[in-house]
This record gives sequence, C-alpha cells and structure tokens, in this order.
Amino acid sequence: MTRVAIDGEDWLVDDRPLYEGLTYRGWSIAGLLLNSRMANGLFDDLNPFTRPLWAYPDTGAWDPDRNLRELVAALPAWRAHGLAAVTVNLQGASPLGYYRRSRAPMVLERVRRARPDATERDVWAGLPGLDSQPWDSGGFEPDGAPRPAWARRAARLIEAASAAGLVVILGLFYFGQDERLRDEAAVLRAVDGACAWVLASGYGNVVIEINNECDVPRYEHAILTPSRVHELITRARLLTHRGRRLLVGTSFAREMLPTEAVVAASDFVLLHGNGIHDPDEIAARVDRVRGLATWRPMPVLYNEDDHFGFDRPWNNFTAALSRRAGWGYFDPGPAAGGGSTFGDYREGFQNPPIDWSLGTPRKRAFFEFLREVTGSALPAA
Repeated sequence: MTRVAIDGEDWLVDDRPLYEGLTYRGWSIAGLLLNSRMANGLFDDLNPFTRPLWAYPDTGAWDPDRNLRELVAALPAWRAHGLAAVTVNLQGASPLGYYRRSRAPMVLERVRRARPDATERDVWAGLPGLDSQPWDSGGFEPDGAPRPAWARRAARLIEAASAAGLVVILGLFYFGQDERLRDEAAVLRAVDGACAWVLASGYGNVVIEINNECDVPRYEHAILTPSRVHELITRARLLTHRGRRLLVGTSFAREMLPTEAVVAASDFVLLHGNGIHDPDEIAARVDRVRGLATWRPMPVLYNEDDHFGFDRPWNNFTAALSRRAGWGYFDPGPAAGGGSTFGDYREGFQNPPIDWSLGTPRKRAFFEFLREVTGSALPAA
C-alpha cells in the first residue's frame, strides 16, 4: 500500500523522497509532488434536468461508473510518465470549465433540447441556481452525511491509485456546490465524516484539500472562506485513528496569498496558477509564501494551472520547479484561458464526458515533458 508523508519541505512516498536524487536543469526535484487535476473523477449529477448534458456520444447517456472505470484504467500510464499525484474532489468541479452567469443561456438551451417533453415551467424549476451551478454533483447530503455512491467511487479510485503508487489529493468542497450543505453544522459533519472514513479505511496515500480556491468569493459558508478555513484545517488534523492523522491544507487562487493563519494550521500550501500568465509571477508567488510570518519548512505546490507552453524553456511548470515547488497540470480543454464549454469526450480532463487517455496533443505534450523532467524515475508500484 502506498503511504505518503512529509519531511520538512519534501514529500515522501513509502518513506523515500519522491524523485530522490534527481535534478532537472540543475534544479532539485527530489521531494516534489508533481500532479494533475482530475477533479471530476468522482463526478455524478443528481439533477435530472442537467444530467443529460454530460452524455457520452456513443451511448447518449451519462455514466459515472464508466467515468471512474476509464480514469482508473489510465492511472498506470500516468504513473509511467512520472506523475506522482492526482487531485479529485468529493463535490466535483465545474463540468463546463470556467462557468459564469453569462453562460447560463448556453445551459438553458441545451436543457431545452435534451428535455423536449418538459414544460418551460418545469425546465426553470429544474434549474435552481442557474446563474451559479444548477447541477448537483456533491458527495454529501444536505446535512453533511456522505452519499454512499460517491464513497464507493472514492474508495475504488483511492485503492487503484495506491496500487499504481500514486498519491490522491482529496478535495472536500467546491464553490457553487457548498451551498447544498444547509448550514455550518453540516459542513463540520462532512469534514469529520470524510476524514474519519479515510482514516478508518486505512488509506495511506490520501491528503486532504479542505476546499478548492477558498479565496473565490462564491462560498456560501463563512467557515470555508479565508478568514475561517483554518478552523477546518485544524479540526481535520486533530482527527486520529489508531494514532494516525491526515495531512491537510486548502488551496488558494491567484486573488490572494494564503493567510498567515492558514499557513500556521496547514501541513502544506496549495496554490493555483490559473490567470497567472507570466512564469516569473509563479516563482515570485512561492517566494512570497515563504516570506509569510507563520512560514515554517513545508511543501509548496501548485495543484492547478491551465498554462502550458511545455516547448518553451521558461513556462509555469519550470518556474515552479525553479523554486522547489510542485506543479499540477489542469486541462479544461477549450475552456483553458477562462472560457466555458461542454465536454466532447476528447479534449481536456475537466468537462464530462471525459476521455482520460493521452489522446490530444496538449495532453501528450504535458506527459512527455513530465517524463523528460522526471526521467520516469518513480520506482515500480
């Protein structure tokens, strides 16, 4: 079973630093967690009006088990290219990429076409929160209890990743879905339940990301925002099972640096590079984190960045490496750069239906560059 740990600024897997002894262009990559965002690996949609939007082109229906099955099948190939971790989220992520209010008519039109039997009144009633996220893609009931189907899929993914030698960064909450939890008590119950389940299951390859981009001003619950999310990090870190606890942090977008309270409470710092077009800023952001008053030696990694340019010597990936920070590939297909689009079962790793293979030039470019950086030096699982 794969076991993840932290020693200072280094990630350890099975008691050894990842990429032990390796350098790239003179930069040490030992102990870094090079990763890819696969946030919708556990995705399903309980809203019958939006569920048809994610249909596979060959069957005309959405199938969450197929989505997971095909992701699991891809894990060994990702590992063979040098990938060390994947990020998934129990509340999923936007299945349309960068979904904004202005894209609501696009969803409305698709729903009307998919449900010609429904009256206009029924369509509108079936799209609550259309300006935000009308789909229901979260792994928690309104009271914070786990939804069994999500737990089963998460277990299968975590176990398959462990068998492949991969770490899972397990996110709990996503903006636009967090409001489906009815109150703060439900948020607390969800954190307690998810972390207790990981611990009791004996999964050694899981670290917890409390919520995706806590600084995005769309969270409904104050405890999920920058001023208070450290409370949840501390709570999760205090949960133990047979003397073992989980490694916990949360992620920030480019809008602000992690707060000093978050850094003080966390085991690692997660950053996102979306919207950062200058690689110099990727490097500078890591420097600024390490300059915070509550900083202590701990890993820093980007676990989401939709910038590519792997054929250029100075890109967001190499800029992170130059500061001994991990980096994470985020591929929303044509939505890269801030757009919104439906999945086509080919482009990207975000918008369902998702093709988890390396079937596009962009995917191949990342994984081939990753293999160059790492020399495919991860030991066999």
